[in-house]
Amino acid sequence: MADVPAGDFLADEMRAMLTRVDRLKPFVLQETMLPAAVLLPRTLVAIEALLLGERAKLHGLGQSYLRWLAGPGRSAPAAEQQRRFATIRLRFNEHLAQLDLFADAITQRSEHETGLWLSGLDVAASDALRLDNGAGVEEVPIICYLDRGPGAAIRRARTRLPGGVANPVAVVRIPRERMVGHGIASSLVHEVGHQGAALLDLVACLRAELRGRSQSTGDAWHCWAAWISEIVADFWSVARLGIGSTLGLIGVVSLPRPFVFRFTLDDPHPFPWIRVLVSAGIGDRLYPDPQWTRLARLWRELYPPAGAAPGVAEVIDRLEPTIPELADLIATHTPEKLNGMTLQDALAHRSRSPDALRRLYSTSARQPARLRPMLRFAMLGQARWDRRLAAGQESRVVGRMLTGWAARSTLRMAMSTSSAITERH
Repeated sequence: MADVPAGDFLADEMRAMLTRVDRLKPFVLQETMLPAAVLLPRTLVAIEALLLGERAKLHGLGQSYLRWLAGPGRSAPAAEQQRRFATIRLRFNEHLAQLDLFADAITQRSEHETGLWLSGLDVAASDALRLDNGAGVEEVPIICYLDRGPGAAIRRARTRLPGGVANPVAVVRIPRERMVGHGIASSLVHEVGHQGAALLDLVACLRAELRGRSQSTGDAWHCWAAWISEIVADFWSVARLGIGSTLGLIGVVSLPRPFVFRFTLDDPHPFPWIRVLVSAGIGDRLYPDPQWTRLARLWRELYPPAGAAPGVAEVIDRLEPTIPELADLIATHTPEKLNGMTLQDALAHRSRSPDALRRLYSTSARQPARLRPMLRFAMLGQARWDRRLAAGQESRVVGRMLTGWAARSTLRMAMSTSSAITERH
């Protein structure tokens, strides 16, 4: 049998790859979802437009390669023919990685209860990003999905996907063990806080201010500067949820003692012991109440600092006295994009004060649907801390809330579409 020319072999490989590209269907042609679990139109359109655009680019690259092989490339060395093919193949695999990212979030919408809850979380996430008191922030589509692991995560909108294209939507990963349970709002809003911080350019400005206060690489302000990206996300969460945010954080970081007291500046997260106290300190700054002192005391009882390693104990002694000043620095920060408004003005609201949430819990049973998602979650977190709401009851209430938000957002979308069609005719 005669040798196969390298160009002919690679042309066959390229045609096979293009055939696989042709078999990649848009999500709207292959995913089944309950009507109330579907993505909002602008979210789905943004994802489909990105993926269809990338497939069109792959087709163009593949066809250009085949033309090159049939023309000038026929006399090129086999190694050069292979190099060009491998580059396009890499782009194909990057496209599959993009597809898989969104498929994880969309495929779960076909699951009956899970799909509804995820749609409800989308609604809650959008509300968490929306600022109070007249402040404005760019709206970006947000979708949620479930995965294994103890912590939540976000792939922010505007960041680079495999292949270098900009991500059109924020994708939030929620741990399965938190779904419709205690702390789900805390995990969700913390991740949304990362998106909000990016839209307002918070981290770089705050880090520079903290480093300006630092006198040495070992002092408290140097540590806070290293951890500020996570602290800002915690600030966002506490401002939106009140004590429910800190309770949810405790649920995540309640680990064996060596992990709770493991100090490092290589991790962007403060070590768990001090992180909980920072969250409580932020809460006391935004919504003053004796409950924050009680919560901090409970945390110290659960993890007595006396047992920490000597080096960590010294770090705690330096960090803990500066927590009120740190909370005040963030609360009074005035991002350029907020036109003179402080972060506290934009994110915190008197409706999240402990007394206001307690009154709301006593009266909200009459018209709970009128409450915004963040306010309802904050109310439930306060009731949980006050021991007015049992764990099992909370889970059932959260499940009903998420399902209701999913249904109402779908009906509003349908009514809006119907009204637009009627107006055109």
